[in-house]
Amino acid sequence: MRAIVYRGPKEVALEEVPDATIEAPTDAVVRITTTNICGSDLHMYEGRTAVEAGTVLGHENMGIVEEVGPGVERIRVGDRVAVPFNVACGSCRSCLTGWTSFCERTNPNEGMQGAAYGYANMGPYRGGQAERLRVPYADFNLLRLPEGDEHELDFAMLSDIFPTGWHGVAMSGLAPGDRVTIMGAGPVGLMAAHSARIMGAREVFVVDRRPDRLALAERADAIPIDDSKGDPVEQILEATGGAGTERGVEAVGWQAHDPQGDEHPEATLDALVQAVQVHGGIGVVGVFVPEDPGAPDERAAEGRIGWDFGTFFTKGQQLGTGQAPVKRYDRQLRDLIVAGRATPSWIVSHEVGLDDAVDAYERFDRREDGWTKVLLHP
Repeated sequence: MRAIVYRGPKEVALEEVPDATIEAPTDAVVRITTTNICGSDLHMYEGRTAVEAGTVLGHENMGIVEEVGPGVERIRVGDRVAVPFNVACGSCRSCLTGWTSFCERTNPNEGMQGAAYGYANMGPYRGGQAERLRVPYADFNLLRLPEGDEHELDFAMLSDIFPTGWHGVAMSGLAPGDRVTIMGAGPVGLMAAHSARIMGAREVFVVDRRPDRLALAERADAIPIDDSKGDPVEQILEATGGAGTERGVEAVGWQAHDPQGDEHPEATLDALVQAVQVHGGIGVVGVFVPEDPGAPDERAAEGRIGWDFGTFFTKGQQLGTGQAPVKRYDRQLRDLIVAGRATPSWIVSHEVGLDDAVDAYERFDRREDGWTKVLLHP
């Protein structure tokens, strides 16, 4: 089968790889109909992770079940399914308490809990930027979707970015009537804005500097804050009469940088500590890593980010972090899509086949104008 394979920094290739097959009784094989290029794939693409050459990429996947193992009981051949990016066993302590993003059985890497498809340090599972994908523990992991092809682009957001954006808002503790500051208008930040509006936020501020992304923030019924035109905290305080917002979401991660292009891993956290009110909440879903050889300083290279913890403590704020446990949210988000209450596909900018994926990676990584969310249709 054909797949997108990581070959080194700034290099991916479309190659023939061994077919996805049933390897355990609880497996299923899914024929991929839509798979996405995620912003976090760019961390690997840019050489900022320990991903190995030869890895098949892709953790945002959906498709049609083609084969199931003899131990699969609920999922049937022909089912249309979304594939949460978490590879979870369904029976460990973390899974049983709703934290499938920290499954204790599926990642053999020492010191790591939680597994994913086609991602650095997240286990041996090939990704779905390919014609087919093996899904372990299929009965537990797969989300059945309505038959046909309706809502294809919306459902394609269920594997990661829509639940991740929702998770960031949920961890912030947002209640109806709250205001929220979101750092980053990439796909996850935009999904956080969409989620916050569905949850009843009074006002949503989204900080970025790219005009195309800020325009999309307006489409999410959010107030765009351009940090290239001034301190974003000052802009938010001015807009809220000096009060700030009750909640905040970090959707950028450790490669945050200023308008001049210099990296400051602490920048978004510091801004949220200042913009969020006393005893407010912050949800961090942007990726931070325990080590980064390409970091701007030695401390950051060890995963030690020098952020404004003193003010955070003094203000009595709360912080939630970590990858989204997709299964906690995906059923209700699917149903919101079917009911017309959620339409996450408005962020999609490009749809291409695998033949054009290499070019799409290059354009997406360059942040070319309008390249916001890229979907691949194998």
